[in-house]
Amino acid sequence: MPWSFVEEALPVFLRGAVATVGVSLAAIALGFAVGAAIAAAATSGLRGLRAFAALYISFFRGVPLLVQLLLAYYALPFLGLDIPAIVAAVGTLALCCAAYAAEILRGGLATVPPGAVEAARLLGLTRAQTFLRIRLPIAARAMRQSLVGEAIMIMKASSLVSMVGILELTRTSQALAASTFMPLQAYTLCGIMYLIINFVLMAVSWERRRA
Repeated sequence: MPWSFVEEALPVFLRGAVATVGVSLAAIALGFAVGAAIAAAATSGLRGLRAFAALYISFFRGVPLLVQLLLAYYALPFLGLDIPAIVAAVGTLALCCAAYAAEILRGGLATVPPGAVEAARLLGLTRAQTFLRIRLPIAARAMRQSLVGEAIMIMKASSLVSMVGILELTRTSQALAASTFMPLQAYTLCGIMYLIINFVLMAVSWERRRA
């Protein structure tokens, strides 16, 4: 790869990387929050909530993310909801992330000792307080690696938001490939940038695990 190309393209790629990280982290934070609510619904004693959670998870895991993005970008304005592309992108990524996070958390909730839940009830905690203060923290620790894996998957899946005009890493590499006629170099540098971002995520996870 010519060093002159790297020098010229690196500042542009750094701006794309900032956009990728921003979109991904916003989607991951919202997705994990919604996923916790979906997991609570999936494990609740109310049949209606369990049915809603099952339908939600089935839809967002069964429909390709690209189709979800295109539906949010084109269908919502058709219905009169004119939202910015960035909102559609982050919202769709978050909702999709929530479906997978809910399944991970539901598996983690199954590892919570029944005695911990019983002790919380004896202390007078409500069902919601027991979930937020006892069950969710224990499940999150048990599922940390799976949640980090999901975060990395969302980081990589964020490349699809280029289809709705978001100027992130993939869109940046496409623009550079078209303008410089050097697609191999542009996409190679793009891949390296994604690798660095995901390596940082994994490194943070390993540090917390050792701590």
